[in-house]
Amino acid sequence: MHFSVDLHVHSRYARHTSRNADLRALATTAMRKGITVLGTGDFTHPTWFAELQAGLVPAEPGLYRLRDDLEQDVAGQVPASCRGELRLMLTTEVATVFRRDGRGRRMHHLLHAPDLDTAARLGERLGRTGNLAEDGRPILAMDARELLEATLTSGTAPTWCPPTSGRRGSACSAPQPGSIRSRPATAS
Repeated sequence: MHFSVDLHVHSRYARHTSRNADLRALATTAMRKGITVLGTGDFTHPTWFAELQAGLVPAEPGLYRLRDDLEQDVAGQVPASCRGELRLMLTTEVATVFRRDGRGRRMHHLLHAPDLDTAARLGERLGRTGNLAEDGRPILAMDARELLEATLTSGTAPTWCPPTSGRRGSACSAPQPGSIRSRPATAS
């Protein structure tokens, strides 16, 4: 089976992105590019999450599709040769900021939630450490280990992609709680 995937996407609620980046526009662009699995981006943003709840319906486990009327609208906006099944995966990017070894650190992480309930629980949990409504890519006052624990305790099989430098790539995984060891963050 061949498919093209883009999981690092942002909505119109993320800074420095198009105001037109709604579900319809993201899906239209994905279909034109031949993408068959698209990340939703920014599911931690409360307004975008409400739009996801209203615009997506379950497809296969861990994947969604557009609501019928949106799907038909998108199909009408792309050439026939580009039309096909598009699946959406609940994704978000968050930045964590913390101090370790006397230095300020900032890391970016990609998260995936298998369903809307898990995404809601994770958003509620992360909302305790930062303002999720401020930006689609929220900045959270926690270290990577705390983010991983919050992700793992939010529901069934969420996935955390550790930060990378871009040169080494990354492998996303769903490690078990308690299996991650890191140095403790120091107080700011």
